[in-house]
Amino acid sequence: MKNIIVATLLLLLSTNAFACYDESLSGKDSFDNCLVEAEQGDAFAQLSLGFMYNNGQGVAQDYKEAVKWYTKAAEQGVATAQSSLGIMYNNGQGVAQDYKEAVKWYTKAAEQGDELAQYNLALMYDNGKGVAQDYKEAMKWYTKAAEQGHTDAQYNLGVMYYKGEGVVQDYKSAHMWFNIAAANGGSKAVEPRDLLAKEITPSQIEKAQDMAREWMAEHQ
Repeated sequence: MKNIIVATLLLLLSTNAFACYDESLSGKDSFDNCLVEAEQGDAFAQLSLGFMYNNGQGVAQDYKEAVKWYTKAAEQGVATAQSSLGIMYNNGQGVAQDYKEAVKWYTKAAEQGDELAQYNLALMYDNGKGVAQDYKEAMKWYTKAAEQGHTDAQYNLGVMYYKGEGVVQDYKSAHMWFNIAAANGGSKAVEPRDLLAKEITPSQIEKAQDMAREWMAEHQ
């Protein structure tokens, strides 16, 4: 069964993108630093504030404030902020739930290469939320996320190939993607891969395993 839960965004505040955040300071002091820079228009400080409000880090959790600051950063083109804003609209956190608006922001971030946005956009097309159901578009965005190592996207590609959704049904390719997901720590891919192995021939299994090894050698 496909994972239809929108993943929670995890940000690494220690990276250069979050220069206003100082691990040597208290959460409140880091928040104050980011607030000054955000109010001066720094997009990554605005993103940091959105994250802090979203997670209650250095400040009381406030989804409306998170949306406010994510929006400011998103409108400056920051892909992570666009992806985050999509999640807020998708989940109805700090804003009325609006799948179309979620798709809008996921698309902007996905087109910039944001892995999580690519996965979430694929889910929207897969499930027909905020956009007409389109398995081919779902396949397109699952593939882009999978190529960046997103395990759930790899698993969902296995499901798509198994069911023939958006693609010609292909058990070897399904086995390949389940194998790749399992190799990358996707434990839920193990059972469908093993069950599928009972439906195909040993030579097909061998071919699928070769395909998985070749793909992983190229992409990892």
